[in-house]
Amino acid sequence: MKKILLLEDDKSLINGLQYSLKKNGFEVTTVNTVAAAKAALTDPDVYDLLLLDVSLPDGTGFEVCEYVREHGSNIPIIFLTAADEETDITMGLDIGGDDYITKPFKLAVLLSRINAILRRSNNFNRTDTELNSNGITVKLLKGKVYKNGEPIDLTTGEYKLLCMFMENKDIVLSADRILSKLWDCNENFVDTGTLTVYIRRLRSKIEDNPSEPKMIQTVRRMGYKWNTGGAK
Repeated sequence: MKKILLLEDDKSLINGLQYSLKKNGFEVTTVNTVAAAKAALTDPDVYDLLLLDVSLPDGTGFEVCEYVREHGSNIPIIFLTAADEETDITMGLDIGGDDYITKPFKLAVLLSRINAILRRSNNFNRTDTELNSNGITVKLLKGKVYKNGEPIDLTTGEYKLLCMFMENKDIVLSADRILSKLWDCNENFVDTGTLTVYIRRLRSKIEDNPSEPKMIQTVRRMGYKWNTGGAK
């Protein structure tokens, strides 16, 4: 049974979410403040996914996301937000969120997104092998990434994107192909703007100079490619 931590302070919404999630086979732990969420996340990997409301009495869900990522966990995170401003969405992705859904939303849509993220995570459980290129090493079984022997903390989305690039060395991948592999084709809520955020975020962690990327190269009007001559 997959375990979900729900951070939400709207009691009417909590009741509906708990009922639907439990009915669909999830074990749900609910907290209603940032402080309570952090207390429940001393070991984030106890949970399979976090649902974080953005606006809370003592802070924001963004703070909880940052707390989790700073502690080295790549657990999938979905933000529940009443704001649909591009800056809020971009901020959530930039700090390590994997997805977002704007209130009000249909429970069926939320369940679809939860199941999609969990499927994507499961698809990246591999045998004990490694990917190596440009000084980057990915230990697939453990889900760990290293640059020149030093560990790098990646979110679930960043990790999967890196694996896809490294498994397709020197091959130009269109945005559509990347999106179709990392997200289900019928999930049209994911757009190229979201992918751009993921690319920028991943570059900031693996490139020597993110403003002049050598590993993940943009191929104009075609897409992106992993350049095997990218790092010395």
